[in-house]
Amino acid sequence: MSRTTSPVGDRQRPLRTALFGLAVTLVGYALFAAWLGGHVYAHEHAREHTATTFGEIVERGVGTDGDDVLVRWEDKAGRTHTERFPDQGSAAYPRKTLFLVAYDPTEENPHGRPMDWRDLPDEDASEDEDEDLLDATAFGGFVAAALCAAWVLRGLRFRVAAHRPGRPATALVRIGERRAGPLGQGLPTTWLVLDIDGEAAGGSRWQRVMWHPALDDLPDRVPVTVHGHRRAVIVLPDGTRLVPLGRLRRAAPSHTPLEAPSTVRGDLRDAFVIPAGTVVRPAHSWWRPALPFTATGALLGTLAAFLNTGGTLTSVVACALAFSTLLTSAWALSAPQP
Repeated sequence: MSRTTSPVGDRQRPLRTALFGLAVTLVGYALFAAWLGGHVYAHEHAREHTATTFGEIVERGVGTDGDDVLVRWEDKAGRTHTERFPDQGSAAYPRKTLFLVAYDPTEENPHGRPMDWRDLPDEDASEDEDEDLLDATAFGGFVAAALCAAWVLRGLRFRVAAHRPGRPATALVRIGERRAGPLGQGLPTTWLVLDIDGEAAGGSRWQRVMWHPALDDLPDRVPVTVHGHRRAVIVLPDGTRLVPLGRLRRAAPSHTPLEAPSTVRGDLRDAFVIPAGTVVRPAHSWWRPALPFTATGALLGTLAAFLNTGGTLTSVVACALAFSTLLTSAWALSAPQP
């Protein structure tokens, strides 16, 4: 048997994960903002293009069937119009001689349409709703900016630490399962236990890193180069630079029991000899584990919309977009590994 190596593209896994997280955040927020902003625009457009006035019924029983009324009404420009409308019954006008007419005040020669006075929108309530939608859009933008800033800050810290002077060390790869945090709980994490040359005995350090496929091929102990002091960028013998997550610790993480990684991965392709030159494709897309987080976010968003806003279409779609984007982005930030 011969063990296949990771595809070349997978060697850029940390960068691909970062780009995926940024893309999900930006696209998800763009859809969220477009959905809410579109409703605000539609409301504003409707208010600007809809005016109402009471016209006077000058004749009833108009038309072949005698089911229409003739109404004289005046627009905001002071122009008088006389039009025939279907008889709406007593509900269409509070007094026998009045008829509620709606029209577009932006038209040069507006045409009226009948409108039931009981169906008139509450202007104050409509404006309050638009303010709520704008506030939600602004809050979503703040969350999206925070998620993007987390990736940018991670990248900047990586570059700064990578330019620090290096020092030799011996590293042990350890895998743990997070037991703290509402989103990352239960997810596997990768740690390197470092014995840095020149430091006092018993001075091991622990550094959490983003998973990289090069870690799967390492022996039990491996010589590495450590750059940085607060956050360590660890360079493997083949030149792979690992992205640090959090600070370089002096003690093992208390909420994450660590153990040696399994030397066998459950991939059926490992049972076959792959001919030289064959492009080995992954069994499934590396981002597929994010789908349960996306689905969970959509479900939580839908429930939140029904509990807090009555389950209107606007709120359901907005909350589903917001929660699914948040959980998927959080999955990417958690440095997922197979």
